[in-house]
Amino acid sequence: MKLLLIGSGGREHALAWALAKSPRLTKLYAAPGNAGIADVAELTDLNVTDHAAVIDFCRAQDIDLVVVGPEAPLVAGLVDDLAGAGIKAFGPSKAAAQLEGSKAFTKGVCDEAEIPTAGYGRFDNAEAALAYIGDKGAPIVVKADGLAAGKGVVVAMTLEVAEKAVTDCFEGSFGAAGAEVVIEEFLEGEEASFFVLSDGTNALPLATAQDHKRAFDGDEGPNTGGMGAYSPAPVMTDEIVADVMRRIIEPTIATLAKRGTPFKGVLFAGLMITKDGPKLIEYNTRFGDPECQVMMMRLTSDLLDLLEASIDGTLNSVEAHWRDEVALTVVMAANGYPGSYDKGTEIRGLQNIDADGLTVFHAGTRRDGDRILANGGRVLNVTALGKSVREAKERAYGAVEAIDWPEGFCRSDIGWRAVARES
Repeated sequence: MKLLLIGSGGREHALAWALAKSPRLTKLYAAPGNAGIADVAELTDLNVTDHAAVIDFCRAQDIDLVVVGPEAPLVAGLVDDLAGAGIKAFGPSKAAAQLEGSKAFTKGVCDEAEIPTAGYGRFDNAEAALAYIGDKGAPIVVKADGLAAGKGVVVAMTLEVAEKAVTDCFEGSFGAAGAEVVIEEFLEGEEASFFVLSDGTNALPLATAQDHKRAFDGDEGPNTGGMGAYSPAPVMTDEIVADVMRRIIEPTIATLAKRGTPFKGVLFAGLMITKDGPKLIEYNTRFGDPECQVMMMRLTSDLLDLLEASIDGTLNSVEAHWRDEVALTVVMAANGYPGSYDKGTEIRGLQNIDADGLTVFHAGTRRDGDRILANGGRVLNVTALGKSVREAKERAYGAVEAIDWPEGFCRSDIGWRAVARES
């Protein structure tokens, strides 16, 4: 099969790496890709926002399947347009992708399906939102309704922080994504990520993970797209997974099917495991980043088979198999991230990392001759397998030490919660 992979981040490198292992793959293209993806795929500078151009490329290259990595093309309806042109594509329709494209939409699904989630209010003006905050008090959570690259959420421990978050949204800090806000009850517990594939009717559980959103050690600093992750998540016991499937995942898939907008693709549930059980924080409609990196390290099944079953409605006939080992990834980011940062700095030493169960997934990189240059905020995902979280962590950070990039930084405590459990 000939595939086109859409995206350029660490998630897409992990997907490309996994897809390249399929014996059914004959050719892999990536648009736009990165320096790491170029090792397993042919890069093309295709403008993925031009859906007609993507369709023309697929026809010219006889593409059998398009795998859409990031959320923006999904919310923009790329899968719909490809399907309309008779081209098979993995990912939800524009209507179903609203589970990620609009937090208010997701809350509506939760109300309809009686899915456990935080209490909330939704607002299209600052005055009403500020009044709601004043009535509820802090701590409280303020979310831009639309896509904000993982940065449109403020967990406000004081009223002042919450009020500033509302003001920032309505003054345009997140563009159109902040034209409406959702304000939620603050949930206490432990966060976890849970992934399933759906074919519109059936749901196939994949794996669990935990990520680290804050920029600095000790979960301090601003929210980011994710500074590291590990899989599986110890907090997600078999009993909790069964509960999440029964009370959260299956009602969501049934509700969207009933509405006439069946969900086909990967459904990523961000959960809070509270004293009252798991509650849904939010949905994403694509693989997580950096959760995808640790999941692909553990996956032993053919990823291509699983993605095709999701499209074809045959998930009930396939299984996903995983390594018993833990996988852990450390994100190396450019100094200044998630604020302003420099591009074009050289990364050295990557050739020194060569061991079984150890992989560096590229995110924001580009190649300049023989040099690898930083080309984004989150730049590398140093990923390792281990018999325990502690072992995977030690291997990953050992590889970080071998990388010569003074202009980058990483957290030193990825996996701390699970390591403490092991101790």
